[in-house]
Amino acid sequence: MSIFSRLFGRKEACADTAALSANPDIAQPLSLQVLFAGPLAITEAALGEALRAYHPSMQQARAELATDMPEFLGLAGWDKHVVRLVGFDAPYPKDALEACVAPSHYPATVKDEVRGHASHILLYYAGFETDPLEQYVALAAVAGALTGFGAMAVLNEHAHTSLPAGVFAAESLGEESMDLLRTLPLNMLYCGFVKYEVEGVQGVWMRTYGADAFGLPDFAALATGHDEGETYSTMFNNIMGYMLESGAELAAGHTMQIGEDAYMKLREPAEAEYYLDGPGRVLVAEIIAADQINTPG
Repeated sequence: MSIFSRLFGRKEACADTAALSANPDIAQPLSLQVLFAGPLAITEAALGEALRAYHPSMQQARAELATDMPEFLGLAGWDKHVVRLVGFDAPYPKDALEACVAPSHYPATVKDEVRGHASHILLYYAGFETDPLEQYVALAAVAGALTGFGAMAVLNEHAHTSLPAGVFAAESLGEESMDLLRTLPLNMLYCGFVKYEVEGVQGVWMRTYGADAFGLPDFAALATGHDEGETYSTMFNNIMGYMLESGAELAAGHTMQIGEDAYMKLREPAEAEYYLDGPGRVLVAEIIAADQINTPG
């Protein structure tokens, strides 16, 4: 079966169990995007070697690239994982790029370098692992293997965030790379944390993006200033991590203790807070006093 049938998960392609084939049952795959300083110059053999060298669990990894195509098309895979790669010798769309780079937490000089990138590859999870965290870990591992080909940054457009590609390099993470990717704070890449001001609203809105990929709500809060960013980023990351690990569910009206003398109450966004809409469910967190726990209002 041709690589094109397997790239896009045609049912008949999956009958060949020896070949890399995209899972035809994934309708909306998770994705990361990798930006490169120069034109794409990646061979099938070099990519396979980079994947196998990334982590001991990937020693059976392989890659297959389509030939004689204007775009960069291919598959990478090992164990239950398959990742579809679609690349272009052109910059990433400007608005989408800025939505990922501007709110991210690394130096402005590095952001300017990233904005000057020359090409990009889109990574789509196309394998047979059902856990979204493990899917993201596989995508991040492929991104890490691509750092040796001039990668500059890894984006998660759905989560409005990005990181320098060097963060994912095998040289940076060592033999614990997969465990480190698995335990990354959610707000670092798999989800995002954005701060923005709204005209006519006093304070700074802070919210997460991308939690819907894990079946979780995103969280938002109206802070008094930008200096509270780390507080709310840590708070939201801890809450989402707790929900992911425990299976607990939170909804509007729920309250919880977030510190020795600090409590939080959740509510739905108000009608006037249209700027908090989507793409998934959003819960607004409000800091309350102890005597307001589980009280109406």
